[in-house]
Amino acid sequence: MDYKDYYGVLGISRDASEKEIKQAYRKLARKHHPDMNRDDKSAEDRFKEVNEAYEVLSDPEKRKMYDQFGSEWKTWQQQGGGNADDFWQQWGAGQQPGAPGGARYTWSTGGEGGDVFSDFFQQLFGMGGQRGRGGYGPQYGGGGFEDLFGGARGQPQQRRGRDYEQPVQITLEEAYNGTERLFQIGDQRIEVSIPAGARSGTRVRVAGKGAPGVGGGPPGDLFLVIDVAPNPRFKREGDRLETAARTSVYTALLGGEVEVPLPDGRSVFLTIPPETQNGTKFRLRGKGMPVLGRSKERGDLYAVIDVVLPQALSDKERELYRELKQLRGEGES
Repeated sequence: MDYKDYYGVLGISRDASEKEIKQAYRKLARKHHPDMNRDDKSAEDRFKEVNEAYEVLSDPEKRKMYDQFGSEWKTWQQQGGGNADDFWQQWGAGQQPGAPGGARYTWSTGGEGGDVFSDFFQQLFGMGGQRGRGGYGPQYGGGGFEDLFGGARGQPQQRRGRDYEQPVQITLEEAYNGTERLFQIGDQRIEVSIPAGARSGTRVRVAGKGAPGVGGGPPGDLFLVIDVAPNPRFKREGDRLETAARTSVYTALLGGEVEVPLPDGRSVFLTIPPETQNGTKFRLRGKGMPVLGRSKERGDLYAVIDVVLPQALSDKERELYRELKQLRGEGES
């Protein structure tokens, strides 16, 4: 059983902060998610490895245990150490094998598909390893490190499973209308609705799809952490949108209707007065983003007039523009 360098898996230093751990996890989880790498057979293994590292380093208690026992495990292996029972009798109980009062561990496997967490994780965290489908766990004969988790000797404490986070990127159009995503969780394929008005940082809860509970406790939840991709046509500030409304110089001078695009592909028409200057901003009430959690409410859309000058002028058009220039008192060029 090989030592797992969880810090190396996430590409962070051993003194990384909680924020740095979460940022590294989100980046790697998005990069290696199997749904994003359907042609890469190794992506799922890498994704599991990243999740396992985050499972340990995001939990202060597990991280403390890993920093202590994990490094000792590595040293034990480098010194030609034997099996796991010998290690835990020496290091886990803080005594030499066979010493009175030492922890007596036996390991068993059960269930199906014991591949959610690595052997290293399951040996290191004992009953915590029962979150994996393999059913690993120590049977205590007294003592040991289960007390670090507040459990009573001889039986695990009932605890709720940990929550998982999954970064999900959506387009502005999807945030405008609401959308769905399909996820493969274990042997289930579930469809999750992402509500209209979602912003970057919005967390969508999927109840009961996190880590399994410990000692008969309830499972944790899965949270989709939304990232709304930038859009080249629309600028978003909360529920407010801003976009350019292109118009001809003639409409800007004489007044008329200007077409204003919406994120769902439709358009609305804005009437502008004569002599509207380039860059003038008009508010269209209720045409912005939906207000998250209040689907009947919307923010405002601001249309910024973008005057498009004519090109490929004919001789006649040039002559007329010269006449206009003279009428404005600007003289010949």
